[in-house]
Amino acid sequence: MAEGITIVEDIMKRREPIPSLEAIYLISPTEKSVRALINDFRDTPSFTYKAAHVFFTDICPDALFSELGKSRVSKVIKTLKEINVAFLPCESQVYSLDNPDSFHCFFSPHRAADKNKMMETLAEQIATICATLKEYPAVRYRKGPDDNAILAEMVLDRLNAHKADNPSMGEGPDKARSQLLIVDRGYDPVSPVLHELTFQAMVYDLLDIQQDVYKYKSTGIGESREKEVLLDEDDELWVQLRHMHIADVTKKVTELLKTFCESKRMSTDKANMKDLSQMLKKMPQYQKELSTYSTHLHLAEACMKKFKGTLDSLCKVEQDLALGMDAEGEKIKDPMKNIVPVLLNADLEPHDKIRIILLYIFLKNGVAEENLTKLIQHANIQQDSNIIRNMQKLGTPIIAGSSNSGKIKPERKERTEPTYQLSRWIPLVKDVMEDAIEDKLDKNSWPYVSDPPPTAITGHPVSSARFGHWHKNKAAVEYCTGPRLIVFFIGGVAHSEMRCAYEVTRATDSKWEVLIGSTHVLTPTKFLNDLKKLDQPLEGSS
Repeated sequence: MAEGITIVEDIMKRREPIPSLEAIYLISPTEKSVRALINDFRDTPSFTYKAAHVFFTDICPDALFSELGKSRVSKVIKTLKEINVAFLPCESQVYSLDNPDSFHCFFSPHRAADKNKMMETLAEQIATICATLKEYPAVRYRKGPDDNAILAEMVLDRLNAHKADNPSMGEGPDKARSQLLIVDRGYDPVSPVLHELTFQAMVYDLLDIQQDVYKYKSTGIGESREKEVLLDEDDELWVQLRHMHIADVTKKVTELLKTFCESKRMSTDKANMKDLSQMLKKMPQYQKELSTYSTHLHLAEACMKKFKGTLDSLCKVEQDLALGMDAEGEKIKDPMKNIVPVLLNADLEPHDKIRIILLYIFLKNGVAEENLTKLIQHANIQQDSNIIRNMQKLGTPIIAGSSNSGKIKPERKERTEPTYQLSRWIPLVKDVMEDAIEDKLDKNSWPYVSDPPPTAITGHPVSSARFGHWHKNKAAVEYCTGPRLIVFFIGGVAHSEMRCAYEVTRATDSKWEVLIGSTHVLTPTKFLNDLKKLDQPLEGSS
């Protein structure tokens, strides 16, 4: 509205003509989108809109460009630009290529014929991210799966094309040290399966969040009503809380609320703290702020309710299996003893049992076929047993003696920082990020397809334009002056891995900025559902 936009509509849906207004089209350069644009200006006597300002999110293929030129819309196009934003900035340090179907394409035998074309598209999107950030990074990949090396080569090819068009790409102090890492989902199958107890990961795992929107019933003044809240970086409280452990969240929100009320000279006895609707009556002018506190208290309470039901005992078993040791550092001698009560618990959801079985198999580095059959029968999850078997398609050892078995697990870093007993697991990618920044990442396991970067040490913190904040009105635009580490996961990125990008950036005193992304953001449920479909043809695919 502030920018003079009257209405936002989907080009693929039927729309009412507004021939008195000019239209801005932000579309991907696909046949479907271009045809929809042409159709808007096909009818006479009047077109759907007065004129068109067309912005393609990527390079428009010559054939579609030619078709556009021959159509009637060419007479009314006032702007035509390729803006190279073929990705979604989900957060300030997280991006998505918005292609969840690529999981099936990468890992299902039913989509082998589509894979190369899909990888070419992804390579262009990844190169676009680098070009948008003015980065020309050294490209490396995790050695193992062929797809990692192929995609790395494709990305380098596209990066070189962007560099030819824009020679200043990657210039600046310390920019030569920037790196792009390509890693496959099979490298760390544990992180997307665990129940993670930091706020954001827990919210997305346990609650029904659709398109980053949380819906709940608020018990306000009078009657309860349905509320919708967008969980994004415009909500500063969400940004402050999202990576905190759930045990600290309610305490922190209550503290912040108390400080806010005191700053407004509002009394804050305990009864008032509980009943925000009473506060709203007394301070209607602060409705927006108090509603935000109310939302996050509600989110935290909803998570804790689920946790206290069944998850508290489940999480201990998960952590022990993931690490192979208990909270005291003692090795788990008989993991089967830990998991049998979980598998026999009729109150647990099938997905929770599958997560436990997978973690047990990861710990054992594969199990015998007859043992897997017994585990599935104990847990009574025969209907979903293909989820477990399909994990092999990611290169993870499931059946002992299969082609994936005998793989050596990556060595883990010793970490001494205190942590909650139910949050001891650290995603593997955090070790990789730290090693890459410190130039300690093994060059045999993580080879370069381009020239390796120089190893000069920088002493200056970076100033940075976080691309998740483009929509904000900033007086001066800054660019990241130091090096960046850009991580791309083939097959989805978990919320715990997203958190690592912020933690590692902070630990360098912002001398580096770590960005992480994938074709899509995973929740454990999405991950298991995607695995289930791998042995079936995907609807609508060739």
